[in-house]
Amino acid sequence: MTKDRNRGITHSKWFLPSFSFVLGLVILAVAWLGGHPGEGAYGLAGLTAFGLFFLLAGRSETIRGLRGDGRDERFAQIDLRATAITGLALLVALIVAWLVAIARGQSGSPYDWLLAVGGLAYLLAVAWFRWRG
Repeated sequence: MTKDRNRGITHSKWFLPSFSFVLGLVILAVAWLGGHPGEGAYGLAGLTAFGLFFLLAGRSETIRGLRGDGRDERFAQIDLRATAITGLALLVALIVAWLVAIARGQSGSPYDWLLAVGGLAYLLAVAWFRWRG
């Protein structure tokens, strides 16, 4: 029952706009605490505009798939592939940034621990899916 309720929440056209707005509020609060309320206001405005765009963007299959209310098996596979490509791009960027930092005589931080977290997450995910499958 809980699984069905959570699926209904994330497949609502209101999920992405609401999430964007709440994330914008978090950015505003954190920036305010850091002494930069103006930057937080820009973050809130940008994420609110992003959410409103997806809420009001219409009936495009792509928009509905990204928003969540038009998800089907085909879009789930598209999303899975896009997520994998995103992960690969981030991994390559982190490796290049780490190598550049090392070449400049710097410690390589924070790229080293981000690479370690990514590698560990990958190994744990492979082990988890192998164990469950």
